[in-house]
Amino acid sequence: MTGQRASADAGKTTLGMGLKGLTFFLLMSAAWVAPAPQAAAQQYQVNSVRIDGNARIGDSAILSRAGIGRGTVSAAQLNDAYQRLAGSGLFESVSIEPQGGTLVITVVELPTINRISFEGNSRIDDEALASIVSLEERRVFNPTQAEKDANAIAEAYANEGRLSARVQPRVIRRDQNRVDLVFEVFEGDNVEIERLSFVGNRKYSDRRLRRVLGTKQAGLFRRLVRRDTFVEDRVELDKQMLRDFYLSRGYIDMRINSVNAQLTAERDGYFVGFNIQEGQQFSFGEITLTSEMNGVDADAYRKIVKVRPGVVYSPALVEQDIARLERQAIRDGVDFLRVDPQVTRNDRTLTLDVEYVLTRGERIFVERIDIEGNTTTIDRVVRREFDSAEGDPFNPREIRESAERIRALGYFETAEVNAREGSTPEQVVVDVNVEEKPTGSLNFGGSFSTSDGFGVAVSFREDNFVGRGQQLVLNVSTAEDAKRYGFRFVEPALLGRDLAFSIELDYSEENSSFSTYDSDRFTFRPGLTFPVSENGRLQLRYTAQELEIVARDPAEHGLVVQNDIDAGALFTSAIGYEYTYDTRRTGLNPNAGVLFRFSQDFAGLGGDQEYIRTVAKVVGERKILNEEVTLRATLEGGALAWRGGNNRVADRFLLSPSQLRGFEPGGIGPRDTGSVEGDSLGGNLYLVGRLEAEFPLGLPEEYGVSGGVFYDVGNLWDLSDVDLNGATVSGEGGSFRHVVGVSLFWDTPFGPLQFNVSDAIKKEEFDREQRFEVTLQTRF
Repeated sequence: MTGQRASADAGKTTLGMGLKGLTFFLLMSAAWVAPAPQAAAQQYQVNSVRIDGNARIGDSAILSRAGIGRGTVSAAQLNDAYQRLAGSGLFESVSIEPQGGTLVITVVELPTINRISFEGNSRIDDEALASIVSLEERRVFNPTQAEKDANAIAEAYANEGRLSARVQPRVIRRDQNRVDLVFEVFEGDNVEIERLSFVGNRKYSDRRLRRVLGTKQAGLFRRLVRRDTFVEDRVELDKQMLRDFYLSRGYIDMRINSVNAQLTAERDGYFVGFNIQEGQQFSFGEITLTSEMNGVDADAYRKIVKVRPGVVYSPALVEQDIARLERQAIRDGVDFLRVDPQVTRNDRTLTLDVEYVLTRGERIFVERIDIEGNTTTIDRVVRREFDSAEGDPFNPREIRESAERIRALGYFETAEVNAREGSTPEQVVVDVNVEEKPTGSLNFGGSFSTSDGFGVAVSFREDNFVGRGQQLVLNVSTAEDAKRYGFRFVEPALLGRDLAFSIELDYSEENSSFSTYDSDRFTFRPGLTFPVSENGRLQLRYTAQELEIVARDPAEHGLVVQNDIDAGALFTSAIGYEYTYDTRRTGLNPNAGVLFRFSQDFAGLGGDQEYIRTVAKVVGERKILNEEVTLRATLEGGALAWRGGNNRVADRFLLSPSQLRGFEPGGIGPRDTGSVEGDSLGGNLYLVGRLEAEFPLGLPEEYGVSGGVFYDVGNLWDLSDVDLNGATVSGEGGSFRHVVGVSLFWDTPFGPLQFNVSDAIKKEEFDREQRFEVTLQTRF
């Protein structure tokens, strides 16, 4: 019993405690859920404001920026005022403290910049770095902006391929709350591209594709070639260049799946790989033209189309046809004609049928052309690149072509051309925004050739003279055997038309070791050049020349040359022309081209000499074996028909090694074998043919070394109307010489270096051979 009572009492006690605990929990929960009475917001009564610590910034400016004044203010308002002052970029520190009825604002002003300098930089000069930095001297120093400027400098170095560059802004305190800001630069080393590779290319080799890219592999001259550094933006441009290369060769499905850039283990170089998919090559199929415009005869325009079935497809060829058709429409007085090329794909035959549809475009006119950014170049230079003028029908294709011509001028770093709606929906305004770049250059260089020896060359060239788009060139060359001084001026758009006006002045003194006399020659030649067809240009020119043949001391010449020396200085006045036809202008075939040049000069318009001088040259070139091998054939010849005056050796043709390899300058042709040195007399007629091939040697292409073989055949003969003065002359009738040889080409940053080793397999006994030849011409 006692145990049961005790147990019951214990249970009662436990229950009592549980009820109390439950009651306490409910009460606490109610207290938690019930809303507490809102605390009264802290308020301050401000009767006056005192500002301490400011020296450069006035009290009113600080109060205005803080946004508070006398009266009742809350703690939230004080916090907002603090945030505004602290975020103004004017103070190092800010404090706001109510003291009774006075609000005390204490500031520490940021210092002003006394001087900005750079240390440790050599690859990028101070002037270039200063243009990157946004902080300026005698302005307020902002630590946050200084860090941003340091990052901008580091990014500039990254664009130069120096990804490890670091920049630290350092502050040196001066009196009167001033600081010197020093950007300490650690440039680091260039991160070079050790290897450029391609995956998925079957038609074209890695070697060929690497020549397409602007980015290059590091090679022998890595210290001089800056395109072998890794720049991300340049890789994006390379991708576009690669697409254009394949598209221009009919690979319309070509895709770049990815570009992988991987750092080497030493972190001093990149392996860059392009993963591409070439697809199939397409050719043009059926080419048709239809007209949807009343009064426009499709048959007449069909004759203008140049593209033919079977030709490898290229968007450039389609664009050129469209341009021809629209230009013909303008000549026919048909406004707003547009050509819509409709392309049908034939996967079975791998062809693309193209239908040119002549349609009427929208009636939109050019309201005006606005040009901005040209501080030196006058507006007229830019406007003449437009085929359209204010009030003409608007043609989007013409605007795109004009934009390309403006960029091709070479006067601008960037050139953007855009069209926007004008004052009415039927008008557009063409905006041209350009950023100019330096167009002048002063070059110091050297040259060497087996013909003229070593020499120093100095030239000044300005392609945008006084902002008028004119070209001015001054040249001085001091080779051992030939000194030349030249001046050239070109106005490319005389009277605002596609008419180039040029003036040339040239003075030379030649004392070649391959001749037995010296000569002084002064030439003045103005000319006009203009297009006569899509690929043809014609130059009309006048030539005034004074030429004197001078004896050496002691004399080395023979009897024939003595007649020329006795004639003294003779003046020649001639008019002439030169016609040039070059298929590379339109680029119908990127792997082949033809150049034809024909010129004649008629002397006798006053002066001492009368003759007709005719020169012709034709060159054909084709790339084969997936564009790895270049074949080139050249045929050139000349004829001199003498009518009066003195037919001198310096007036006649003399063949140089650039025309016929394997021989010295003047090494073949009629020769005064009776003279001590065997004077080369030149000839009135010459004919030369050259066959050559260039090909890779299997060396890494970053070395820039390739090989070649050549076969030359040529003849120089005829001394009609020449006073031989009783001399013994050999080779007057002439015979064809045959030369074979090999070449080594080395494309260096100093210039193209070429070695020729040749053997004359057919020659005359009096000819003078030159089995080895090397030529280097450079600017640096």
